Amino acid sequence: MNFRNYFLLVLLCLPCFMQAKNITISGLTCEMQEGLVVVEGAPRLGWAMESPQNGTRQSAYEIDIREAFTGRQIWNSGKVYSSQSQLVSIKGADIRPDNPFNYSWRVRVWDETDAPSEWSREAKFRSASSRLSEGKWIGAITRQNAHLPEGRKFHGGELKKPEVKAAWEAVDTLAKKSICLRRTFQVGDTTEGNTNRQSSKKIVEATAYVCGLGFYEFSLNGKKVGNSEFAPLWSDYDKTVYYNTYDVTEQLRHGENAVGILLGNGFYNVQGGRYRKLQISFGPPTLLFELVINYEDGTSTTLRSDNDWKYDFSPITFNCIYGGEDYDARREQKGWNQVGFDDSHWRPVVIQEAPKGILRPQMAPPVKIMERYDIQKVTKLNAEQVASASKSTKRTVDPSAFVLDMGQNLAGFPEITVRGKRGQKVTLLVAEALTDEGACNQRQTGRQHYYEYTLKGEGDETWHPRFSYYGFRYIQVEGAVLKGQKNPQKLPVLKNIQSCFVFNSAKKVSTFESSNRIFNAAHRLIEKAVRSNMQSVFTDCPHREKLGWLEQVHLNGPGLLYNYDLTAYAPQIMQNMADAQHTNGAMPTTAPEYVVFEGPGMDAFAESPEWGGSLVIFPFMYYETYGDDSLIKKYYPNMRRYVDYLKTRAEMGILSFGLGDWYDYGDFRAGFSRNTPVPLVATAHYYMTVMYLIKAAKMVGNDFDIHYYTSLAHEILAAFNKCFLNKETAQYGTGSQCSNALPLFLQMTQDSDEQGSYQPDAKLDEKVLMNLIKDVEAHGNRLTTGDVGNRYLIQTLARNGQHELIYKMFNHEEAPGYGFQLKFGATTLTEQWDPRQGSSWNHFMMGQIDEWFFNSLVGIRPSTTYQKFIIAPQPVGDLKYVKASYETLYGTIVVDWTSQNGTFTLNISVPVNTTAVVYLPGEKEPKEIQSGTYQLVCAK
Repeated sequence: MNFRNYFLLVLLCLPCFMQAKNITISGLTCEMQEGLVVVEGAPRLGWAMESPQNGTRQSAYEIDIREAFTGRQIWNSGKVYSSQSQLVSIKGADIRPDNPFNYSWRVRVWDETDAPSEWSREAKFRSASSRLSEGKWIGAITRQNAHLPEGRKFHGGELKKPEVKAAWEAVDTLAKKSICLRRTFQVGDTTEGNTNRQSSKKIVEATAYVCGLGFYEFSLNGKKVGNSEFAPLWSDYDKTVYYNTYDVTEQLRHGENAVGILLGNGFYNVQGGRYRKLQISFGPPTLLFELVINYEDGTSTTLRSDNDWKYDFSPITFNCIYGGEDYDARREQKGWNQVGFDDSHWRPVVIQEAPKGILRPQMAPPVKIMERYDIQKVTKLNAEQVASASKSTKRTVDPSAFVLDMGQNLAGFPEITVRGKRGQKVTLLVAEALTDEGACNQRQTGRQHYYEYTLKGEGDETWHPRFSYYGFRYIQVEGAVLKGQKNPQKLPVLKNIQSCFVFNSAKKVSTFESSNRIFNAAHRLIEKAVRSNMQSVFTDCPHREKLGWLEQVHLNGPGLLYNYDLTAYAPQIMQNMADAQHTNGAMPTTAPEYVVFEGPGMDAFAESPEWGGSLVIFPFMYYETYGDDSLIKKYYPNMRRYVDYLKTRAEMGILSFGLGDWYDYGDFRAGFSRNTPVPLVATAHYYMTVMYLIKAAKMVGNDFDIHYYTSLAHEILAAFNKCFLNKETAQYGTGSQCSNALPLFLQMTQDSDEQGSYQPDAKLDEKVLMNLIKDVEAHGNRLTTGDVGNRYLIQTLARNGQHELIYKMFNHEEAPGYGFQLKFGATTLTEQWDPRQGSSWNHFMMGQIDEWFFNSLVGIRPSTTYQKFIIAPQPVGDLKYVKASYETLYGTIVVDWTSQNGTFTLNISVPVNTTAVVYLPGEKEPKEIQSGTYQLVCAK
């Protein structure tokens, strides 16, 4: 398109410099988090602002911090002349690690006319408890007495070895049972530790710290505290153990109170039974608990997990993160977590070995039930289908079986409301695919995984699993009938059943809509797949593996950061990666590393530079998005150790191991890279990590490393071009799309001068780009790249203005492409471009198009100045409009453009205290826009 005649059409809400602009302070954050935040050390504060007028900006601020209850002033910044409103340091404030009280803070600002705002509302943060680790871990059995096998090699063929089977069969069965723990205590004591006397002292703050491993549910006086599932978020428990913090001030009452904890296995204790990807145990279920109660008179009491607690077996008779869950409601003990319950028959707890990992407050948002789906279709299996399905699924299908299509593939579990007789059982089998007979098919995703509920026979009973989940769209129900159906066998009646979509509650921060049906649906496919795999970590799939494969973190990183608030989630991913790094600097492909891949053919799955490189690459994506360099500085030693390790694996600057362009596309079933040499992809990523490390060295001020790794980068670049570049044809490697896209993306298209120094070669760059474009066109405007190459192909074309070609590559309903998956009926992004060939229908690794939607079609890009954004939309193909929003730390950017009747119209909103550099299509000179709402128009 050729756009001319740029002009500014409308300026809404013209700025007025004669009076205050009515700035409203909103979105107070501590370490970029809202709500009560637990911090280690002095936190960084931030705030967003709103104004009805254009051009509003902050010229100064004042922060006031006090002890929440006492009102004692901790720190006041005074009037600070600065436009900074995010990641504001309060270094020097008297923030004490073990202060039992919360801190409250507020802020006011001055605009560019020096007119002050009102004080903001108050927000709170709290110092992490350093005494929590002094508490006792309690449960039913010690690890020593449980005889749990050590190691992380129990997977695949290893599990079939007789000696391995014998070792796991020798484990005490008590070590995998779900238990309930309880403790009563008095509130209103006048002396710390005295639980026998009461007073009417007013409670001003009560904070509970809970770590129940693998997963727990916490209740106080009979009511669940919080609404999280699978808490705490999982980790490598030998390195890091996360705990949760709850404000329970309102849940306590004067006099006697009762705390109850339900424990399950999670990833802490995977002992198998039914399907399992692997087996690993850090110990039997265990609890660490601390409750700190502060009173109005300045005194406090503390309740900890110790010998005074009791336990009994829970109604959960089986639970495994991989295999499912069974629940016998007849074993429920009414009131077990309330005051007045007779626990005389309960057992005293055992003091257990503490996990080896460091206790850390969980900063990332919890996993929750975020969406629910109802029945879309019901299919009753006939006798012939039941018999056939019993063979194809390798389990006996009950004659009562019927299958529910819930309409959406997702990660989670079913929830039922059922009525029946005591002792009757309902079995729920879940799957994302169906067999030829129409039964639930888990063949490709891990079988057997199911849920079994045994009724207590007391009216309507509502239940869902607590400690296991799966990826599914369909629910096969056995042993029950739906309400309203004929019931000659008097089976339990399902009065309601829903699919619970369970994922990390990190906030969605964007919207996207265009005039292109395929693009809109593709965006939804990717979102549902990301959310399904956004659990404690970014998993590859929500059924057969549930492992945190790392390549997705950086290859889909920009799309993830456009769509979700990862301000707290990302640092936890980095902690998991640091924990997974080996002592020699090697970085495994998964984090947490619950299994070490060993044996014939497994080396590539153990280590691959495109996976391990996330440790170095992702902190920069975080920095570019939020302006926060803390991850780069914190993990700089880890980055350097990883690059040093790669150097030991390189031969003459070339790396030759790993998975390469995994799942690339062709006339074959996808898997190991077939179009592009593995050494080319590995070496390119080796070079990328070194280049990022050089940037990091500059940020931390390490001059020696800058020179050392710059020299190393030159060596790799020279080796790469010598090994993979055909100068005559201007082709890298095999000339595949990935082979040429990677060096273009990384600006490795350089040539040596007479002194042997490599310099950018514009002619070479142009020739390689033309070869890349020709290859895409030769394949019918289709890609041949895979999990790794997709991003580099799309972004290389985009950076070189080939948006029309990208549009053609994805605006169709053929494979490879998102349109084919939609035509197939997928509701989440599938592992392979052709879902019929893949073993998972819920992967997000091919979701790199989302980055292009936002940084090109919408045109929002971060700038090197973090209160400035670039808006450069790219109207392509037959697109008539794009509507999008993106919530930054400073506020929401809105971009809404139309291209009709020879006119391009752009409506934008820019947050207060920021500016936008706007490039209209076809125009070289940008327009800098202050905060506010505008409309800009240009003619074709």
